[in-house]
Amino acid sequence: MKSVLYSTLLLVLVSCSFSEQKPNFLFIVVDDLGNHDLSVMGSNYYETPNIDRIANEGFIFTNGYAGASVCSPSRASLLTGFYPTVHGITDWIGAKYGTDWRSVGRHTKLLPSDYVKYLPHKMTTLPEALKENGYKTFFSGKWHLGSKEEKSLPTDHGFDINVGGFRKGSPASGRYFSPFNNPYIEDQLEEAGMSLSMKLAKETSSFISTNKDKPFLAYLSFYAVHSPIQTTQERWEKYRKKAENQGVSEEGFKMERRLPIRIKQDNPVYAGLIEQTDEAIGQVLNTLDELNLEDNTIVVFVSDNGGVAAGDNFSTSNRPLRGGKGYQWEAGTRVPFFIKAPQLKGLVKKIDTAVSGMDLFPTLLELAGIENTLDLDGKSLVPLLKNEPFMDRPLFWHYPHYGNQGGDPSSIIREGKWKLIKYWETGFYEMYDLNKDIGEKDDIILDNPRIATDLIKKLDQWLEATQAKIPVVDPLHDPEKEKEWLEGYKLKLKEKLEEKRSFMLNKEYIPNI
Repeated sequence: MKSVLYSTLLLVLVSCSFSEQKPNFLFIVVDDLGNHDLSVMGSNYYETPNIDRIANEGFIFTNGYAGASVCSPSRASLLTGFYPTVHGITDWIGAKYGTDWRSVGRHTKLLPSDYVKYLPHKMTTLPEALKENGYKTFFSGKWHLGSKEEKSLPTDHGFDINVGGFRKGSPASGRYFSPFNNPYIEDQLEEAGMSLSMKLAKETSSFISTNKDKPFLAYLSFYAVHSPIQTTQERWEKYRKKAENQGVSEEGFKMERRLPIRIKQDNPVYAGLIEQTDEAIGQVLNTLDELNLEDNTIVVFVSDNGGVAAGDNFSTSNRPLRGGKGYQWEAGTRVPFFIKAPQLKGLVKKIDTAVSGMDLFPTLLELAGIENTLDLDGKSLVPLLKNEPFMDRPLFWHYPHYGNQGGDPSSIIREGKWKLIKYWETGFYEMYDLNKDIGEKDDIILDNPRIATDLIKKLDQWLEATQAKIPVVDPLHDPEKEKEWLEGYKLKLKEKLEEKRSFMLNKEYIPNI
């Protein structure tokens, strides 16, 4: 009898201990990864078995959004749970603004607004909140939210360890292979030729192994798949042949409003870079499996903004979505957005509710059993994960800048199926029904005046409430100069892009030179 009672008591104690054990978090951010850059999201060109595994074993948010169409503001929103208009970082840190914008030579009508240059210290970050509740916190990869001089490195914002995070938004050496020449990465002789993505994964796996017996936040923030796009000779050849087998179309680019934009996924170098990143993620997932941590580790996977279809390396096509990184249309902000929560297995897998990266902060707090005392813009997604009622709300974006990729200064509201865009150059609006028109081809604002008026009112109220900065007209603006520059640039650039695309698919091409 005593033996039975003892066994029962032991079982209760073990059950209590397990239920009270805090979950670990692996938070993965890929840079510039488009919504359709994964096989699980519909690509038949790129191969991403390890990222697909996260999606297939977790929850896929089909309407998952980044907080901005460029990196720094979106990354700040992930860490703070606030809109960019609140933390103040509305453009990538380093972008020109005000009268300095004229030096770019684009002759635009507006001068972009000023913005905050580093993550504000007054704001509580996700790692700080977790650290206060017993978590060991680790950062690896791209930071781009401040510098040592501003005391705004990862270790100044709640991370115990920083590997590779500093002021720059692209690889420090200008390449994706060692030596990395990063002040926060130690180059090892035995790692000669290693990819940057695998190095970051290796360091993340090492941290997890060292801290397997305590709750941890491992924040793996890849520099990939940002430019400069690079891959190995073998991977380039693999995807060159794949593009050839699928059929290489004569034309790879179409004209958008300001720039040519890629219309087909057939870039073998970019495909190889994606595979390198996927392989690195597989390394970390294998580490969790080997250490028996999979069942108590919640994995988050997001991109910081849409894929680069125009500007930079013109790397990918986001079709059927319109635009890409830096744009006001869906491909600028709609991103792969997955949460793998093992304790919630067996529930609904695809969630269609529109959500934002700023929602992840309160979501992780709730999953960790930590009371959220912060008045965040983000909202916990746990009810959606549990298939419980969730009060829908409008989502907003404000980008008072010109995207390097061709986007316009604009503000956006999405509520339900409706999306309204306000253009600051003209004061005009566009409106789309995203349920019927995911490619944003049919502007229906004139057909829905009542709905448009309501959305405009809500957008204006939000801009005022968050004290959003508005771009101003450049008194030196010359419309003829702008038109001359734009038309000449577009035509010459499209020709060069088509030549470069053909060369990348040529058997004589050598990557990374």
